[in-house]
Amino acid sequence: MGKSSTSWLVLIIAIAFTLTNSLVLAPPLAAQTSASTYQPKFPGDPARSDSEAAALAYMRVVIRAQHRFQKQYGHFATSLEELVHSGSFTKRMVNPDRGDYQAGFKGKKDSFILTMTPKQLDAQHRSFYAEDDGKIHAEEDKPAGPDSPLVK
Repeated sequence: MGKSSTSWLVLIIAIAFTLTNSLVLAPPLAAQTSASTYQPKFPGDPARSDSEAAALAYMRVVIRAQHRFQKQYGHFATSLEELVHSGSFTKRMVNPDRGDYQAGFKGKKDSFILTMTPKQLDAQHRSFYAEDDGKIHAEEDKPAGPDSPLVK
């Protein structure tokens, strides 16, 4: 074995050793990303976790779809099914199971109420409430309602 062959062999062994140790010693990806390291999705993002960001995004889509529906038909949709194809509201979004949250919807022709209730209520999973005025309210320790603080 020549000198250059030995150098290549040492280099390959060193790379294999480094890769093996980094795979074995590195913490799992799940341990690296937690709710405490939430990365805001946009400037001023009020969410505290990815779950909250998804819940708030869903609420914004429903609220926009309702206002578009109301502008087009002269009244609000009375069910989520009616909102399909209004704005960016899709058929898949009719399902109230939204991951860590459960959507609640009560629609009348002159108003609507939308809630997002977490499956586990904690500081990273607040409950949310919105009416036809489009303002989103939140609570950390109980279901949100019209008198809850506004999401900033």
